[in-house]
Amino acid sequence: MPKPRSRSASAQAVRRSASKEGRELYLVRHAIAAARGPEWPDDALRPLTDSGISKFKKVVEGLAAMDLVVNEVLTSPLVRARQTADLLASGLPDHPPVKVLEALTPEHAPARVFEAVARVARGRRVALVGHEPGLGELAALLIGARRTIPFKKGGVCRIDVETPVAPRSGTLVWFATPRILRRLAK
Repeated sequence: MPKPRSRSASAQAVRRSASKEGRELYLVRHAIAAARGPEWPDDALRPLTDSGISKFKKVVEGLAAMDLVVNEVLTSPLVRARQTADLLASGLPDHPPVKVLEALTPEHAPARVFEAVARVARGRRVALVGHEPGLGELAALLIGARRTIPFKKGGVCRIDVETPVAPRSGTLVWFATPRILRRLAK
């Protein structure tokens, strides 16, 4: 009977599975934000809640425990996404740079995200921080799914894509809820 692989050996095997010509995309939904309403009439300005910040820090600890390497973080300009992107970058070992990508705002179609990532992204391992339903639509389009893939707030998936990034050019490597990632935290 084969010996089970350690978590770090599994992580290394997953990293090797990405094509050298391709890109690893990590789709990240923003963490729990303040509720819409009279307190936040401008949706773009809604911040993360204290609970959202605390829970997402644990998510990032779980990602770090998986030996996640990200070269850059591209984020929607909305406050809740920017805060999530900053927490992600500051919690990962290499502290990747964070850049705003307008195409990740809720009103843009996934095709705009493809174009923008091709134009802006420099690294092979790129995190995209955005919103629902856009991230779910993007994930579905990348892997050729018939339905949108729902993301919980703080959820993350890895899709390996051929370059240039295009519809049905991706393979879903893993998808994790925030609860799973928090449990991986050391």
